[in-house]
Amino acid sequence: MIKLYLLRAALIFTVVFSWEILAAGHYIDPFYVSQPSRILNDLIAFYSSGDLVKHLRITLKAALWGLAIGGFIGVAFGFLLGRIKLLADVIEPIVTALYGIPKLALAPIFILWFGVGIESKIFLSGLLVFYLVFFSTFSGVRSVDPQLIGAVRLLGANRVQIMLKVIFPSSVPWILAGVRGGIGASLIGAIVGEYMGASAGIGWMIMYATSFFQTDRVMSCIFLLLLIGLTLNILLKNAEQYLLRWRPKLDFSTN
Repeated sequence: MIKLYLLRAALIFTVVFSWEILAAGHYIDPFYVSQPSRILNDLIAFYSSGDLVKHLRITLKAALWGLAIGGFIGVAFGFLLGRIKLLADVIEPIVTALYGIPKLALAPIFILWFGVGIESKIFLSGLLVFYLVFFSTFSGVRSVDPQLIGAVRLLGANRVQIMLKVIFPSSVPWILAGVRGGIGASLIGAIVGEYMGASAGIGWMIMYATSFFQTDRVMSCIFLLLLIGLTLNILLKNAEQYLLRWRPKLDFSTN
């Protein structure tokens, strides 16, 4: 494990160091890609001004609410359609058809419906998360072995016990896979919503900095989004290890 962390650190250091050297020597133009030292200085100034916490809090609020609401509805809807075949046969094709509509292109409509406040960002973020979590949950519920359900039913388990002891545990890896994709989708929804109409937030800051050719600030905001995504994925990975602690670990190493 330590070796793995060292390899990751070495790779990151090599990329950042090469970027710094190439930009300092003007082998690549810092105007377009900035450079690590300038990004670090901008992050310090961004934080010292108080704007970083302000804008980050707004974007995180929209993204996390979208992730929570979209994820909850996606799981509930996925279980409902996964267990009721008639309902799935009627609704699932409609949901699939709606999924083909580019949600980001509808962002101006959401702004019109909900205004330029945080509600439109939460709605767009939640909608993007919903589809990923729904399809993943639906597939997970449908993939549960019917023979396993039948065996548990023969042992006297009722519907609630079958759901809690068999279907839900078997579907957890699928649900978490959907949530993992939903993390990125929630951030995309919040950022795009801020592009379309907002007065604050990381997305708004990126748009504002871009209009004034402030590459350092744009890259600082992108770095912050990278850290947010990384942090949320680490938290999800820890939750996954806890929820799937009953599952035997597979060793893919070769002798």
